[in-house]
Amino acid sequence: MESGALELVEMMYQMVTEAYGVPLGKDRCVIERDRFLDILDELKAQLPAEIEESRKLMAARQEFIAGAKREAESIRRVAEEHARQKVDDQEVVKEAKQRAGELISKAEAKATELKKMANIYADDTLKRTEDAIATALDEIKGSRSRFRSVAGAQLREAHTSTLTEPRRQMPLDPDEEDEI
Repeated sequence: MESGALELVEMMYQMVTEAYGVPLGKDRCVIERDRFLDILDELKAQLPAEIEESRKLMAARQEFIAGAKREAESIRRVAEEHARQKVDDQEVVKEAKQRAGELISKAEAKATELKKMANIYADDTLKRTEDAIATALDEIKGSRSRFRSVAGAQLREAHTSTLTEPRRQMPLDPDEEDEI
């Protein structure tokens, strides 16, 4: 059963919402314990993988930023080399310096924008992962609480009914049972 963490949480939610209600217990229900526990086990197994994916995203973000810095440095070197080739003519030198400055500014602006976008993307991904984990944890806690309440009520009910039911005497003659 290879499903994402959110799909597993949705399956658990659906199991609880579609479960049979307990008589005289609005907020109590009966669910298939083994199936529910299987889904919880799978969710527990998948969360570390999703966290690892977030770590990989952060590493990719760092690599992306480093690549943008290298690209900016390369653009700067090209601009400087271009400017050196035009040193002979004063007007050309002036123009080259201006162009180099523009290229450097554009490269730095592009690097800053790329870094900003990478940060936003990484933060959004981590936030969604955090929200998914928090939602899953809340669902698990709620389901566990409801399960304990239902199980406790059933045990109390079973114990109470055994104490309050009158005991019936067994007839000694099997034919007498019909007369009673």
